[in-house]
Amino acid sequence: MIKKLAVYLGASSNAKSQYKKNAAQVGQWMVDNNLELVYGGSEVGLMKVLSDTILNNGGKVYGIITNQLNDRGITNNHLTDLKIVDTMDERKLEMMNEADGMMAIPGGIGTLEEISQAISWITLGDNSKPVAFYNYDGFYDGLHDQILHMHHEGFLEQRYVDAICFSDNLDEILDFMNSYKAPIRRDF
Repeated sequence: MIKKLAVYLGASSNAKSQYKKNAAQVGQWMVDNNLELVYGGSEVGLMKVLSDTILNNGGKVYGIITNQLNDRGITNNHLTDLKIVDTMDERKLEMMNEADGMMAIPGGIGTLEEISQAISWITLGDNSKPVAFYNYDGFYDGLHDQILHMHHEGFLEQRYVDAICFSDNLDEILDFMNSYKAPIRRDF
């Protein structure tokens, strides 16, 4: 059962208001489902909206941020727990270790990079936890198409396509995660 969910999402303050409202809805859904948040520890952009919504409604939030970002003054210091690590690689690993599953909601290139690593590690056998994209308003349609294209061109086996959930329904994502069975690792 999923108890702690790592959520990757945008830190940009320039996100359209619809994404901010959606991040708050995701936060409320997490509280309603007793899901604790593991995230990048920032107090800017959608990261702030999500973490504040959960904290303000009695939920728990665990932040993991790098020294570099902490030194920039963007750390949310009102969290249930905060870890400061040296590098982004350490942050990504720590987030994956802390969480029972990983989900991306709309975000930028950093969001894509972090969730892509979680998917890549499934093929290596280094990540046995579920990965999902909350496809709010079709945000991840192009990425889903690209993953299907990779499969059709022989670069990604069907079992790994099936190991990634793309959905615009949060309850469907949670059901996927709670029934997830990691695929056999690639033997090349």
